[in-house]
Amino acid sequence: MTTTVLLADDHPVVREGLSAMLEAADVEVVGRAASGAEAVALAVRAKPDVVLMDLRMPGMDGVEATARIVAEAPGTRVVVLTTYESDADILRAVEAGAAGYLLKGASRVELVTAIQAAARGETVLSPSVAQVLFRARTPRPQALSSREREVLALVARGLSNAEIGRELFIAEATVKTHLLRSFKKLDVSDRTAAVMAAVERGLLA
Repeated sequence: MTTTVLLADDHPVVREGLSAMLEAADVEVVGRAASGAEAVALAVRAKPDVVLMDLRMPGMDGVEATARIVAEAPGTRVVVLTTYESDADILRAVEAGAAGYLLKGASRVELVTAIQAAARGETVLSPSVAQVLFRARTPRPQALSSREREVLALVARGLSNAEIGRELFIAEATVKTHLLRSFKKLDVSDRTAAVMAAVERGLLA
């Protein structure tokens, strides 16, 4: 079956160029929108398989339009096609429900392949965009407080909890609390592993 597409871009030349490119590849363009609001209205009416959505458009931008289309035309998949690839733009679009994020430098083959994949329910991302999402979803290690680093530095010198408490003028129970917090942040379970992890991350001199 022929895949149907709605083009949403505020530049007429871009819309016409994309339309010619896609129709030459047997992709049916069922509508062209010059704004986010127009894209939503056309998507609800035409129910295309895929909307190619620009991010920067007057009035309602591509992110808001994406969220509206996902909510109001659930059978339609939205693929962002833009020149912008900042982390913030990518994350906003994906959080709004975009099924894909491509850059306008993509070739016709890449674009058509992405449209067909999105129509099948797959997620399509350019490699640089995939890296951004991977970084965003990878938990960042929590930073150690200055006191936690002090305690670990003394552990590295071989001091016991009691000795560390006397050195820093804090209770031994407080030393244990700092150590337990360090273990959790460094994802380790003992003193030696905590020191090694802190050294590897450059947290201890």
